[in-house]
This record gives sequence, C-alpha cells and structure tokens, in this order.
Amino acid sequence: MRIVIVGAGQVGFHLAEQLSHQGQDVTVIDSDGEKAEYIRDRLDVLAIEGNGAAVPVLEDAAVGRADLFLAVTNRDEVNIIGSLAADRLGVKRKVARISNPEFFVEKTVMSREQLGIDLMINPERECAWDTLQLLTSEYATELIRFAGGAVVLVGLRVQTGAPVAGRTIRELADELTERRYMTVAISRAGETEIPRGDSRIEAGDQIFLVAPSGELDEIPRLAGYGPYELRRVMIAGGSAEALHLARFLDEKRVACTIIDASRERCVALSAELPHALVLHGDATDADLLEMEGVAGVDGFVAYTDKDETNMLASLLADRTGARKVVSLLHRRQYAPLASRLGVDATVSPRLSAANTILRYVHKANVSSVAALRGVDAEAVEIRIGPRAPALGRPLRDLGLPREGVIGAIVRDRNVIMPRGDDAVQAGDQLVLFAEPDVMPKLERLFA
Repeated sequence: MRIVIVGAGQVGFHLAEQLSHQGQDVTVIDSDGEKAEYIRDRLDVLAIEGNGAAVPVLEDAAVGRADLFLAVTNRDEVNIIGSLAADRLGVKRKVARISNPEFFVEKTVMSREQLGIDLMINPERECAWDTLQLLTSEYATELIRFAGGAVVLVGLRVQTGAPVAGRTIRELADELTERRYMTVAISRAGETEIPRGDSRIEAGDQIFLVAPSGELDEIPRLAGYGPYELRRVMIAGGSAEALHLARFLDEKRVACTIIDASRERCVALSAELPHALVLHGDATDADLLEMEGVAGVDGFVAYTDKDETNMLASLLADRTGARKVVSLLHRRQYAPLASRLGVDATVSPRLSAANTILRYVHKANVSSVAALRGVDAEAVEIRIGPRAPALGRPLRDLGLPREGVIGAIVRDRNVIMPRGDDAVQAGDQLVLFAEPDVMPKLERLFA
C-alpha cells in the first residue's frame, strides 16, 4: 500500500515507524528540513522537505497514486488544505488530524464531507477518552475493547504478593483450570516478551491479558488488587484534554477538580464546566494538593503541557495517597521513568490519534488496531476471510511466529480462548497480539 504522511512530528514519526515496519510504501512530507532529514536517517521511508498543503509538493510526492493520505501536522489549516488537495488529486482515503471542534460539526460548509476527508481525528479528545477508560479501573494500565466489547485487552502491573507472582504460565494454567484469559505479553525493565509456558511472571511486571469482558472481575484479585469505584478525580492542568475529560466525567456523574496555574484559563474552564471545581494554583504545590484532598481521590490525572511537571505532580499525588495516577507524556522515552515514579498509567494524545488512524491502514478485514504505550507490540482485531490460508487447520499446525499470539476467537458472539487443536472458520473474529514486524505475516494467514 502506498501511503503519504504530511507531518514528521511525533504523530507522523510514530505512524511512519509502524507502517514502514509493516512493509508499507511510505512517503513523509514536512516543511522542516531537519525533521525530514531525521526521519529519513532513521526509517526506511521517502522523506520530502516541503509544504504539505502545496499542490506542486504533493504532485512531486506522487500523491495521486497513493492509496491513503494522512495529514497529521499540528496545524489544522495545513491538514485541511492538504486533504482537500489530495482529494482533488484522486486519493481515495484521507485522514486529517483536527483539533478545532468547530470542524466536527456535520452538514456545514467546512464539514468533513464538504472537505473530502474520510476521518477527522481530534488527538486531545481521543486522549481524554483513553484516560477515562483507564480511570474506570484501578489496576488497568491499558484497557482496549474488541469485537464490539466482547473481548478486552487489559494491561496491569503485578503487585507484590499477588497470586500470580513468581509463577510460570504453565503452572497457572494447571492451577486455574477454570480461567478464561490469556497472557499475551510480559513487559519487564523495558523489554517485551511474548510468553510461552515456561515464562515466569514476577511482581512489578506489566502483563497484558486478553479475556472475555465478563471475566474481568477475577483478574484484579489475581494481580493483587481489591475493589474499586471511581467517584472523585483531580486533574492537574487545564489543557484541551482536561476539558474533554471533565465533560466525560460529568456525564458519568464523577466529581471533578481541576487545578491550573493560569487565572485566565481557570475563568474559561469555569464557564465551560459548571459542575466542576476549578482552582487557580500550582499542581506541583504539595501543600495545595493535600489541602484540596488529593489523598481522597480515586484518580489523579496530570495534564499540563510539560512532561516534567506532569511527572512531578504525579509523584506528589502518589506519595500523598491518590489511588490511581495517570500522566500525559509527550516524550515516549519518559514512560519507563514515569513508572518508577509511581505513575500507574501514561497517555499520549499523539499515540491515541495514531491508534485510531492505524485501523485505516490495514486490510479491509481488519476492524481495529491498537499500538500500546511503552511496549513494542500491537493488537489487531481481524475477521477471517472466506479464502484464508488458515481455514480449517489446527492452530498448532500454522507455524505461527514466536513473536505473535492469538488472544481470542469470537464466533457467533461466543468467545473462545484458543488452544492448539482449535481451528478458525470463515467469519470468525480474532484478536491478534504481536510485534509490529510480524503482524503482516499473521494477517496474511487469516485474510
């Protein structure tokens, strides 16, 4: 597939990295020569310096022959004009990163349909939605639903003394004979392992499980967690993500407090959020956090525009007693450090946007794609095609790569936790978990 990406920032780089690993033909356009050179030196892609909204530049990049056009700069106008030009040049599918909510209003002269854009992504809203999913569970570092919600991929950190700590996958399978979940990855010290029977789970590991939605209640206990209910959330920073999250929390009737250092921003947020408590102050002020009751909140979210501030505020909230701490991080390399500082989960508007975009890149039978924070792996939901090479063959005979695993099979709304003698049928939905460079091989088996 030929893909043109406009924007070599963090979203564009992440997409180009994922897509090039999958063997796609990727061209990246950016007006910043240094960014173009950086991406050219590190990835197997064609990088062009130029304005992605200018028709001559797009023609030089052979946009008219592209299968997919992704406009992901941090400027709405560039993304809109570039997508409009790509549409006129004959690109069938266009995706644009748009932050201004006015462009999401339907049936206006500047709506998605009028601009010829197939999908508009608001990174801040996507990030807030991901944060909400994490907050609703004390233990989850990742929580992604597949197959219409029938299957859940959950990431969690194993607590000291947890029933699964110190046990191998095979030992747990023999002991928990009624279990209906599969461990698809173990992350330890920044390294990701696709586990086998002799793989051992240790306290402090981040593990990833695939399970039927109805089986989620048992998982927290096995990893060392108790009951949890989301009633109060404190947000540090009055960013666009904070505004979206506060609205989501209001819909669920969860009490929300926002702290921001800008008096002007506090006034604006108060007008937008009549049910939230908005405070003017420094979210890294330990006395302020303690006075406002951070020790009693179920969730603390650090949403300022500086990663260092977010990590410091998260550290203070964790030490003061916040039950779950989520931090926004712009730099992926900070994720391991955040974990050591007591951050339970991290979010990124860029990664949230990229996850939504990636599903447009895969084959038509791929209905959902999710890249994971701080883990070199991705999860894909795929529907089995009528001519798939794997049809009718036992899974143990398929020669599946060591770096990939089938997490679940959904057939006629029934969730099957796969075993070696199971075979897939046309129309089945699979949840696959693998390192990015082996995912195309898995897709070819089941397409």
